[in-house]
Amino acid sequence: KYSATRFGNVLGSAGSVIPLFKKQIASGGPITITDKRIIRYFMTIPEASQLVLQSGAMAKNGELFVLDMGEPVKILDLAENMIKLSGVDGIEIVETGLRPGEKLYEELLMDSADLRKTSNEKIFIEQDEAFSFDEISDKLKQLREACDISDETVRQALHQVVSTYKTPDEVNKKVLPSHTGEAPYGY
Repeated sequence: KYSATRFGNVLGSAGSVIPLFKKQIASGGPITITDKRIIRYFMTIPEASQLVLQSGAMAKNGELFVLDMGEPVKILDLAENMIKLSGVDGIEIVETGLRPGEKLYEELLMDSADLRKTSNEKIFIEQDEAFSFDEISDKLKQLREACDISDETVRQALHQVVSTYKTPDEVNKKVLPSHTGEAPYGY
């Protein structure tokens, strides 16, 4: 019996931006963000733990559970609010540029028509057709062979094997130009 649970960032966990921003503010700044348009979903550690445990209890065989993360947060707004709340003046916010493979926003599949409701309004199951062992073996073989050719071949193979896969460039193209101050999909 196995399943997977997909969700966004967990506040206060290892690698979370909040401890980093606190440290940067305490040292007088600047706060570093990769791009002013970056948007992320957040939940607390207790929230994430509860939802993962509940998903596990619902698991039958191979489901992908998708958690409703609520509204996304602009990282720039988070940084500005943390500066205001700290009471420290003169903290700059500096853009460092997107890292290779980084996406401007996360896609959590919440808009997918392929989601089935569960007894918990925050937990959905992606309805994907199950693959046989032979189909999975074939897909893994295809991916392994692509690894020996080129990065572009790997990307093409991923598109064929994982129908929802999008490269960071594909995701980032959907984001409006930064001078508009707007985010994708009306967020």
